[in-house]
Amino acid sequence: MTRQLEETTGDSPIDAAPLLGIDRRSAIDAVRLRIGMAISLGLLQPGERLPDQQDVALGLSVSPITARRALASLADQGVVVRRRGRGGGTFVADEPPQNVLEQLAASPAESLAVNRLVDRRLLFECAVTHFAAVNATAAQLDELERLTHEMAGSTNWSEYHQADERFHRLVAASSGLGTAVEAYNEALAELYAYFIPYPIEFLHESNRDHIALVNALRAGDDRGAVEVSRRHVDVLHKTMFMGLAGGDGAKRSNKG
Repeated sequence: MTRQLEETTGDSPIDAAPLLGIDRRSAIDAVRLRIGMAISLGLLQPGERLPDQQDVALGLSVSPITARRALASLADQGVVVRRRGRGGGTFVADEPPQNVLEQLAASPAESLAVNRLVDRRLLFECAVTHFAAVNATAAQLDELERLTHEMAGSTNWSEYHQADERFHRLVAASSGLGTAVEAYNEALAELYAYFIPYPIEFLHESNRDHIALVNALRAGDDRGAVEVSRRHVDVLHKTMFMGLAGGDGAKRSNKG
C-alpha cells in the first residue's frame, strides 16, 4: 500500500515522505483532499479567502508548485474561485459541487494509517518532552515562549502551522537526544502531511497546551510536561479528519 508520493518537487514533507495507507494518490491529490475535506467539514466556509498560494504551500508543508497545481485543479472543478484585482485571491466557492467534494474523502485505509501515526507520534512526544524538561536551556525555553506568542498572534491556519512546527521541533531539539530527534522529526513530518486547515479560533485554543508545556518545562516538572504533551497529541485521534468525518458531520466541534 505504501508508495512514494508523486510530484516530488521541493523538499517539503508531504512531497518527499512515503505516507502509509495512501494508494495511488499523488501529492497534488493529497492537497486537494485536505482542502476539500476542510470545506466538507465546515472548517473552511463558503466565501472564505484562502491564504496566498505561497502561504498555502507553507501551511500544508508542500512545495509551491504542488500547492499551485492543486488550487488550479480545485478552481477548474468549481470548489474554489479565483478573483483578480484589489481584494482578489482564492476563495471557497459559494456552492462547491457536492459530487466533487464527495470524491475528496479519505479512505478507511488512510484513516487507519493516520491513527497509527498519531500513536507513533504520541510515544515520541512523551519521550522528547521528558528529556526537554531535564535538558532544555534558558535560551531554548525563551524561544519556545516566543513561539507561543507568535501562534497566539497568528491570523490564519497557515501562519499558525508554521510556528507550530518550529515549536515542536524545538521541543525535540531541547531534549538533547541526538540522532533520536531525527526519528521524531520524521514522524512529525509524516503526520503533518495529513493536517487540514482549521479555523484560527480552534488553533488559538490548542495553543493553550503549548503555553502550559512551556510553563512545565521552565519548572522542571517532567511529569506535568509529559501529561500536557500526551493530551495534546492524543486528542488528534478526534480532531484530525478521521475523527471529524464521522458522527454529527460538518458543523461538529473539533475540540475532542
